[in-house]
Amino acid sequence: MKIEYLFKRLHKIYPELVQFRRDLHMYPELSFEEVNTPQKITHYLNDLGLEVKTGVGGRGVVGLLKGGKPGKTVALRADFDALPIQDEKEVEYKSRVPGVMHACGHDIHTAALLGVARVLSEVKEEIEGNVVFIHQFAEEKIPGGAKLMIEDGCLDGVDVIYGAHVWSPEPIGTVGMGEGPMMASMDSFEIEIYGKGGHGATPHVTVDSVVVGSQLVLNLQQIVSRRIDPLKPAVVTVGTFNAGQAFNVISGSAKIIGTVRSFDESVRDLIEESIGKITLSTSKGAGASAKYNYTRGYPAVLNHPEETNRVEKLANVLFEGNKVKRMTPIMGGEDFSYYLQKVPGTFFFIGGGNPEIDAVYPHHNSKFDVDERSMLITGQLFISLVLDYLSEGAINPVQIQESLISKK
Repeated sequence: MKIEYLFKRLHKIYPELVQFRRDLHMYPELSFEEVNTPQKITHYLNDLGLEVKTGVGGRGVVGLLKGGKPGKTVALRADFDALPIQDEKEVEYKSRVPGVMHACGHDIHTAALLGVARVLSEVKEEIEGNVVFIHQFAEEKIPGGAKLMIEDGCLDGVDVIYGAHVWSPEPIGTVGMGEGPMMASMDSFEIEIYGKGGHGATPHVTVDSVVVGSQLVLNLQQIVSRRIDPLKPAVVTVGTFNAGQAFNVISGSAKIIGTVRSFDESVRDLIEESIGKITLSTSKGAGASAKYNYTRGYPAVLNHPEETNRVEKLANVLFEGNKVKRMTPIMGGEDFSYYLQKVPGTFFFIGGGNPEIDAVYPHHNSKFDVDERSMLITGQLFISLVLDYLSEGAINPVQIQESLISKK
């Protein structure tokens, strides 16, 4: 099988991928509310003659490409849910759904993976093994679609898995990866404080929940600075603090909500325990009471070294060396972590930023967009990973380089 042919085919169908991506972008669907998106994906995969399962874990879609020769099984994953954000870009493919947009690149992931499925399906008789295309719903909202799809069997028989995320902070043409901790665990907490309300002019006969809550916020900040090993990154952030309704009334209750990020499970455990102890002791010491709830979200993304090295090896062949780099861990969360707890694999990043088309805004921003050519980069790397893994590392770097030169 000549990889040159596969890359040429990917470039040939690029306009089709752009069209598919823009359709998803115009008609986004929120987590756990995806109806039309999985139908579009299913239709596309069915047309390729793959074995397709729908409703996996709820709303997921899985396509199976059985190669013509025996071998191992590689899984590739993309997500397809959107976010509750108003699209403020001025482009022809702007979201038509009020208050909902693809502000994280999941439409790019989906279209790129469909392109890979189309190209590989054309040569399936030559493939030594199988390829599973996992199209996941609800990455953005806990408990997430990954866990539910795994429980429904999407990884059955899979030997390795790869996932890619387009990344607007990095310019188009770049690839980033890292072994071990790559993205943080993502937890949340809610605290309710109960004091004694009263008149703002007579604080001595009240227990001011605002003051208690303020002290608690400060005390929580000491968890990372004084209880966690400084060589183990962690974050405790209070995102909301709500109390009171009038300027001259001392509120009898307050509510605090925040998030916790870490890479180490022992650190995660210690932070959860500390938040509980500090909440109760701070409140009791001020004459108030409190209750709290700690919710564990996605675990940390822990990339396997061998597969991370495979991505780096192939990326250095595919792209200019100075555009391939090891990344520092990111405090954002991703439920790709669940896949990596079951099978070896790695999660990497594809640059999508481009000032020339105003693709300069961060993820989850109302003007977020990326260079659509990132789909080609993702596709080339996915194709190379599949062939390299199934051939046990026997892919020919020179052949790849020659195929790239032929397109210049």
